[in-house]
Amino acid sequence: MSLTAEVAVIGAGPAGLASALALARRGITVAIVAPPYDAARAGADGRTTALIGPSVELLKNLGVWPLCAADTAPFTAVRIADDREAVVRAPEVLFRARELGLESFGVNNPNPVLLAALNAVASISPRLARIDTASVTGIEHCRSAVCLTLAEGGSVTARLAVAADGRNSIAPAAAGIAVRSWDYPQTAVVTTFGHTRAHDGTVNELHRRFGPLTTVPLPGLSSSLVWVTEPHEAQHFTSITDDAFAELLEDGLQGVLGTIRDVGPRLVYPLSGSIAARMGARRIALVGEAAHVIPPIGAQGLNLGLKDAAALADCAAEAKELGQDIGGADVLDAYHQARSVDVAARSGIIDLLNRSLLTDFLPLDLLRGAAGHVLGRSGTLRGLLMRGGLGSTATLPRLMRPNAPPAST
Repeated sequence: MSLTAEVAVIGAGPAGLASALALARRGITVAIVAPPYDAARAGADGRTTALIGPSVELLKNLGVWPLCAADTAPFTAVRIADDREAVVRAPEVLFRARELGLESFGVNNPNPVLLAALNAVASISPRLARIDTASVTGIEHCRSAVCLTLAEGGSVTARLAVAADGRNSIAPAAAGIAVRSWDYPQTAVVTTFGHTRAHDGTVNELHRRFGPLTTVPLPGLSSSLVWVTEPHEAQHFTSITDDAFAELLEDGLQGVLGTIRDVGPRLVYPLSGSIAARMGARRIALVGEAAHVIPPIGAQGLNLGLKDAAALADCAAEAKELGQDIGGADVLDAYHQARSVDVAARSGIIDLLNRSLLTDFLPLDLLRGAAGHVLGRSGTLRGLLMRGGLGSTATLPRLMRPNAPPAST
């Protein structure tokens, strides 16, 4: 079996499906090459994703938002507190969306809900075809196309391949793109929980000695948790009873959410990072964790991947409108230029922030404390930092802007 498409998207996680839908929205025919959607398996994922404003606009423009909006919760403020017990502690800083004239920074969305919504829209998109396969086992090039070999023995030929199949993708090597990877001495414990005190739409990020403890609002009196800590402590967190963990979490949050209850399943994820030297080459574009992996700090992970998807759709659609090769070097160069600086900057900042929590270097504590004092007193600086986190509307990809124009025909 040999099939053809303008673009083949490898992977059907949120970044892959968003890439496929964005390309289709811009008038390009797409084949999604991935394992079949398993709702039961997806439903076992206890994680949530904090989606910032531009990512929400993308979901709206792709027709996905109405299918997941009811299960999300907006976050209107971000509270950052220094809980490192250092000699010098930074003061607490509160970032409010209303300082930017916004109702919220974004929403917290359960991963199973988001994935179900993306799959539902993909299943009815006239420009999308789905090719179920256990995996893509090989990627070969010819002058005007790229050929994907499937585990079952078939193949898919396309002008452009979009690798959105995660950090273990074979695509960077096939494209000749170097990837720098590293590990952190940290593990993230992820779960959801209930509480007796209202979260008031506030994200709590407590910077602790071995990583941040972060809660993000969910509907009602519930929140999601990402607690980054030492591997042995993370294993302890998963071995104790729900009541014992709730007591530890309540103590760690210093009572800010009241009594902790209804703790969900606790999952652990060792932290690592990676970044590709280029965003694309040789008819292969890298999207999401195939291109960059960063610690779960500051809601940057999937938001970066969704921005990749929207930017790539811009580059490919512009080439098609001009009658150019949508998988050619010019398109991949334009995509790299559109995303590489943003990806490198945000990855570097998150990496630096995470590593700074792991050191007791006094000058760094002093610098962190001084920065906290300045941010706490200067609305202008807080505004600049918040706008930087959300991204300038003027530089956002087309589908991340409110009320994006209709799709190309």
